[in-house]
Amino acid sequence: MSVLVSGSIALDNVKTQKAAKDNLLGGSASYAAIASSFFSPTGICGVVGHDFPEEHLNLLKSRDINLEGIEFSAGETFRWTGEYMEDMNDRETLEVALNVLESWQPAVSDCQKESVSINLLANAHPANQHAVADQVEGKASFNIADTMDLWIQISRPELEGLLKKIDLLVLNDSEAKLMMDTSNLIAAGKQLREMGPKYVIVKKGEHGAMLFGDGEFFTCPAFPLNEVFDPTGAGDSFIGGFAGYLAQLGKSEFSFSDLASAMARGTIVASYACESFSTEKLQDLTHEEFNQRLETFRSYCSFS
Repeated sequence: MSVLVSGSIALDNVKTQKAAKDNLLGGSASYAAIASSFFSPTGICGVVGHDFPEEHLNLLKSRDINLEGIEFSAGETFRWTGEYMEDMNDRETLEVALNVLESWQPAVSDCQKESVSINLLANAHPANQHAVADQVEGKASFNIADTMDLWIQISRPELEGLLKKIDLLVLNDSEAKLMMDTSNLIAAGKQLREMGPKYVIVKKGEHGAMLFGDGEFFTCPAFPLNEVFDPTGAGDSFIGGFAGYLAQLGKSEFSFSDLASAMARGTIVASYACESFSTEKLQDLTHEEFNQRLETFRSYCSFS
């Protein structure tokens, strides 16, 4: 069973209070695909420009990620520049250059269509998410979509239409409240399900995430870290690990319990993403390290 990840592939310039790096591998699809590939075969659909470094392509290849859905354009790659304050929850976007992403028309390869079981629509314009969903309709057994406040504000009709095509919506707590116009997060999660998706995950950053189902509810904390180095891409890594774990189960249908288990795995993957710039810690993660941290996490969350 394999995962198809579509979304942005970017070059990031990131500054924290301790260090700064330029031309890092970034983008929602990049983080999610690398996280997913830790568990299952994964393909990626996105666009890059002529300036996209060969080292980043080699990294994706080294994870055995199917790159047939990447468009190589003559323009420049999507770029994001941001700075994190001392409180890592406080981030300022300094510059965004959409470049080739602005006119991108997703094209899923035939090979990717035939092998997909989990379709992960990573954070992107709803029009692009619709395009990918339509191309794999009838192929994927489970469809996931991530979104953000920008699309809620400027593309709400398209986003609402997408909710009727997916099984799981993922968004953060402020976005859930914004979309449902409420300060009650539990009410927001339940109301979002009524708009189409069978399940909803609300991410709460350092405070973990909540899963809403039909009369069912699950919550798990984030893995406690002594130090957060760079949280860029943590949410994308979370849902990428989530999708990869589901695909690893080899099922065509998933229970609420399966999704809860996937959340725990995604949480552990996201914790590693926070411990370095870009995907540096993710790409070197071993299964032994992962399993040790998962067992520690399990002990933190159990009680009698």
